[in-house]
Amino acid sequence: MTFLILSDIHGSAECLETALASFENKVDAIIMLGDYLNHGPRNPLPQGWDTKRTAELLNERKEKLICVRGNCDSEVDEMMLTFPCLNAYSTIALPTQGGIRRLFLHHGHLYDRAKLSSWLPKGTIVLSGHTHVTVMEEEDGLFYFNPGSISLPKCEDGKTCGILEVENEKVKIGLYSIEGNLIRASEV
Repeated sequence: MTFLILSDIHGSAECLETALASFENKVDAIIMLGDYLNHGPRNPLPQGWDTKRTAELLNERKEKLICVRGNCDSEVDEMMLTFPCLNAYSTIALPTQGGIRRLFLHHGHLYDRAKLSSWLPKGTIVLSGHTHVTVMEEEDGLFYFNPGSISLPKCEDGKTCGILEVENEKVKIGLYSIEGNLIRASEV
């Protein structure tokens, strides 16, 4: 199974269209880590900002979406979206050689690493957004992945997203530009 991991769209239909064109036909599902439509008071308007078009693009794909709420998401946003997106976190169980491997999905503004380390079993892959900064690292038995932002990056990697693959019971994760270029990858 292959997942596209997107975070921090902030209403940029243009950037969302680019990411979808690069990856949509290669994935089984899309994990959305929050901040779908609004840019928030601290961010500028992103390139290609069009909240109605962003909502349309997401709504057309609702069968493929697994979503959590970001700090810029609210009930008003969910009124435009035809799928649930206001849960603080979600989990996915992946079958692997060693049994079940857990994915913990959250936006990143509510739970810090100390809390997650006390909650989650070793080997969990933690997916989060919020900072607009890419992360791929292991700490205290948990693997942390932040795909950055597809619209408003705050790191040198630029506009990015992730691909998580479960192949032959192994889990691989890669960081990509929204145009489809691999930046770095890891088996976790």
